[in-house]
Amino acid sequence: MLGPCSPAQEAAMTFSPPTTAPLDALPATPDYDAWPIEVAIQHVSHTPRQVEVRWEDGRVSRYHSIWLRENAADDSTVNPATRERILDLSRLGAWPTVSEARLDDAGALEIVFAPEQRRLRFHPGWLRAHDYANLDTPEAPLVPTTLWKGSERDAPTTLDAHDWLSADDDPLAPDACLESALEAVIGEGLVRLRNLPTDPGSLDAIARRIGPPRTTNFGTLFDVRAKPDPDSNAYTSIALPPHVDLPTREYQPGLQLLHCLENDTVGGDAVMMDGFAVAEALRERHPEHFATLTRVRWCYANTARTTDHVWFDPMIKLDANGHFDEVRIADFLRGPLMAPFEDVEPAYAALMALQRLLREPEFALRFSYAPGDMVIFDNRRLLHARDAFDVGQGGRRWLQGCYLERDEARSRLRMLRRAHRRQCVDALAHG
Repeated sequence: MLGPCSPAQEAAMTFSPPTTAPLDALPATPDYDAWPIEVAIQHVSHTPRQVEVRWEDGRVSRYHSIWLRENAADDSTVNPATRERILDLSRLGAWPTVSEARLDDAGALEIVFAPEQRRLRFHPGWLRAHDYANLDTPEAPLVPTTLWKGSERDAPTTLDAHDWLSADDDPLAPDACLESALEAVIGEGLVRLRNLPTDPGSLDAIARRIGPPRTTNFGTLFDVRAKPDPDSNAYTSIALPPHVDLPTREYQPGLQLLHCLENDTVGGDAVMMDGFAVAEALRERHPEHFATLTRVRWCYANTARTTDHVWFDPMIKLDANGHFDEVRIADFLRGPLMAPFEDVEPAYAALMALQRLLREPEFALRFSYAPGDMVIFDNRRLLHARDAFDVGQGGRRWLQGCYLERDEARSRLRMLRRAHRRQCVDALAHG
């Protein structure tokens, strides 16, 4: 709550509830989104450096004057064509303070800022959505993270994607299948789509429903099948241990897509496991080994005939809030450990504890590919593996793969959710 107000500040308050006004009477927002007004503002008060908003449901929100001034939507603050900020706060001459704050006839927050004496309006739906004083956490996740073990499920989250390529390409068009797929990938790290086309190269169009594929030294689309002169173990028929792809890069790809075009071989089951769940088990059972793997920087190297990618990083990385951010686990892509002398034995002890966990059956989810199946998984979280397969007697196993970034999945999901909000606003506008 705010402290006591001076008589002048008391005079600037308004206690009248908002009147019903057309939606087009509301101010713009500093973005391209649509913000439905689910709860109206009931009461506004202020001090020079804070504004307090009381909503009709009893919630109280507080905003700093400087935060409000920087997040206004007028053409002195943002370029109306791009919605990118043009305001430089340091050029205002003094700290922006509130000389007047009231609720206008459209139900918007109206503020006069000193020293500019500039009158600016704020959209109530946008303010409510950006109520930072009532956040449970500093950064609310787009989708909550769910850790899982293979023993807890029979198959990945699976969706029928037969109309994936026939859906509307308008980024603001609703798409239930795409939205569900992205929520599964972001929250669980994995989704399986079925009934996709099996035309070679169709993966490019499939991937672009989310975002542009990332090109690497393996190309934009790569073929995962046994070939005579392989430059990766993936291009053989041997079993592959649990791993992430390209930990040898400063920024390893965020998502991987594997699209099955043909598969009539014996064996070759896909194996997936949640690297975050494995890391959490390591933290619970061996906290000292967990701490070591979050600290010691391992060498990851892919020294192929025509490329030489090397990067150093911990095997388990946490974000600024202490949550799991990525794992870099790929034994066949580790170079010589170049750590301080006293860290070498603890690092190998921690590595072997992790390796033993990776062999525990409870973590692995095993399933087969049928033509038209595709998996999308978080390559910085999910470990993928493969059983050996037999290519004898004419059997064929052909997957095509590509990489995307986590950013593209998050952006696409935000656009789909923006479409829902726009529908809601449009419905209110038309009664």
